[in-house]
Amino acid sequence: MKKDLIEDTFAECFSGKYIRALITAEDENTLKQVAYDSTSTPGAVIGRVEGGIEGFVDPKNTPDGRMGAIVQYWFNVDDLEKFEVELSYRIRQDVLVKPFTRMFSYTDKPNIQGSIGTMKQVGHCGDGYEWIENKYDREMINVPIAVPDFQIESELSYGEGIMGANFWYMCKTKEVVLEAGKLAIESIMNIKGAIAPFGICSAASKTETNYPWIGPTTNHLYCPSLKKDIAEISKVPDNVNYIPEIVINGTDINVAKLALKNSIEAVLESDYSEDVVKISAGNFNGELGEYNINLLDL
Repeated sequence: MKKDLIEDTFAECFSGKYIRALITAEDENTLKQVAYDSTSTPGAVIGRVEGGIEGFVDPKNTPDGRMGAIVQYWFNVDDLEKFEVELSYRIRQDVLVKPFTRMFSYTDKPNIQGSIGTMKQVGHCGDGYEWIENKYDREMINVPIAVPDFQIESELSYGEGIMGANFWYMCKTKEVVLEAGKLAIESIMNIKGAIAPFGICSAASKTETNYPWIGPTTNHLYCPSLKKDIAEISKVPDNVNYIPEIVINGTDINVAKLALKNSIEAVLESDYSEDVVKISAGNFNGELGEYNINLLDL
């Protein structure tokens, strides 16, 4: 591995609350659609829910004996009532409406800090006709719908983990962006407790902005298309045409570090590594996040 390409810098990370859940379905196509739909559109940075797929589970390892997907939903503020509401949008619009789906709490017991009830925001989609039954050794809410029926565990447990671990792989070609990035994502999905909520991310951001009502805007110093226009301040290295980012959330700091390490290695050990110029990371000078992960320490 080309360690000399790794910059002596750190990824700045934040603590956040997460719910780890298991979704099951009758068929693979529905399962994948549910998993990807319900975890799309990362929104923690604007006070909403951020999600990702941790991995897929064999039917012999699920409570109902069906194929499953482990998903995570993250929130980075302490307002659990808002978390409950925001999460309910994902469940109601992306899971409940898909045929023959069920949802179980899957947060590991040692990490559980509390739970969020699902009756108020999800169960009552049954308009008062919903009922609770003990099934699969769990307390399940049965929501009657036109393709009978959606079932969800009555409490979804949450823990606290690490959000925003990240690295940039500065490269020459489109192939590196897509192919090496794909390998990085696959390496993350092989680690229990880790997700990549943005997949291969094209838009590194910064805290200062000319348009505060938008939230984070482009990190212009690292935009290759602006290099000539802002030559005096641009931080895009020579021969770099693309700076994709991989963002990682982990159920604890060790999970985040392992996922970061393995995904960097996946890029640097890939068949496309000759076109990787530098590995770096996004941070805010250590002023905002509670955790700093130095890339060279990995």
